[in-house]
Amino acid sequence: MNVIARIATGVIAAVALAIASLIAAPPAASAQLTEVTGFGTNPTGLRMHLYVPDGVAARPALLVAVHYCTGSGPAFYSGTEFASLADRHKFIVIYPSATRSGSCFDVSSPQALRHDGGSDPVGIVSMVRYVQQRYNADPDRTYVTGASSGGMMTNVLAGAYPDVFKAGASFMGVPFGCFATTDGSSWNSACANGQVIKTPQQWGDLVRAAYPGYSGPRPRMQIWHGTEDSTLRYPNFQEQIKQWTNVHGLSQTPSHTDQPQSGWTRTRYGGTGTTVPVEAISLQGVGHNLPMGGMAAAVIAFFGLDQGGGPSQTPTPVPGACRVTYGMNTWNTGFTAEVTIANTGTAALSSWTLAFTLPAGQTVTSAWNATLSPNAGQVTARNVGYNGTLAPGASTSFGFQATHSGNTAKPAAFTLNGAACT
Repeated sequence: MNVIARIATGVIAAVALAIASLIAAPPAASAQLTEVTGFGTNPTGLRMHLYVPDGVAARPALLVAVHYCTGSGPAFYSGTEFASLADRHKFIVIYPSATRSGSCFDVSSPQALRHDGGSDPVGIVSMVRYVQQRYNADPDRTYVTGASSGGMMTNVLAGAYPDVFKAGASFMGVPFGCFATTDGSSWNSACANGQVIKTPQQWGDLVRAAYPGYSGPRPRMQIWHGTEDSTLRYPNFQEQIKQWTNVHGLSQTPSHTDQPQSGWTRTRYGGTGTTVPVEAISLQGVGHNLPMGGMAAAVIAFFGLDQGGGPSQTPTPVPGACRVTYGMNTWNTGFTAEVTIANTGTAALSSWTLAFTLPAGQTVTSAWNATLSPNAGQVTARNVGYNGTLAPGASTSFGFQATHSGNTAKPAAFTLNGAACT
């Protein structure tokens, strides 16, 4: 069976089911899907379709939604809920279309698996740059999701372009680098069959080697896979978890496990909230299928796009108008911290900075839901684009991972926008 048939199995039926049952209702607004040409460097001649909802903010978030083999951008627009969710939450969606035979994306060539190496990823990144420049889209709220070939491309883009994408959500994909070939073939049977097994370190090293010298933050990752997937088999689910927990320096042991829907088993790594560094959802009895039945909405929540909003002028709270809860999970040489900020005052905040001093010997290595600098001593945590708004009585959380040299004490005091917190 050739590559097209392998990946198309189950997906075409899923598209028909999605459309027939109106799982993805067409957007009610007057906005329309529009093809864009001349968007920048595009070595493989990808096509670009763009959906801009009515009434987007001055600095909107941006989602790239990548289709399956035999599909197209317009088909992924029609067959998934991302456009209707964009109408609701006012973010922009890019729908790339592969143009090679079979309409699969290149996730296997050496060019595709290297930062700025060429092939399809370069064209997709050009689409992102175009929308950021033309529509003032927020680089700090730029995300990617995809199914099958698009799920594999999600891993490729998150791995090779951590400077572009802040988070990814991969449906029925494989780890970054798993599909790699050097003979010009686009199909890797061993990977597809779940036979490529590596250690977390080996998987993580593949990602780090894609962009030598990069030392910035890595995209958060959400991973979806059906236990009955016969096209890209289920062992790829655990291999993706191994890869992305290693990239984020996290344990393989989940921080939280639950079942948000019947047949879903969700594990979270590096935290317990909605926007953790790594989240994985195993779908019992599900095959090679499109996101449906609330899955797209769960993606949007993981990205934080259901919160909306961006930073603007910030009222300064009076002393005592904030409360900070600081929890730690420590081990022999490191720890994770979960920090919750509650606005106990009467003024709403539209952005925030939380300052605190880390005890001696503690050094931050990664963070989520906030940017932290410097990585030791007196640290300032700043909101990211989607969690700056804090109404009276509301709270928000962020977290970070750090190393320690034996001192696991907590910071003694916190100040929010310059005012002391209780």
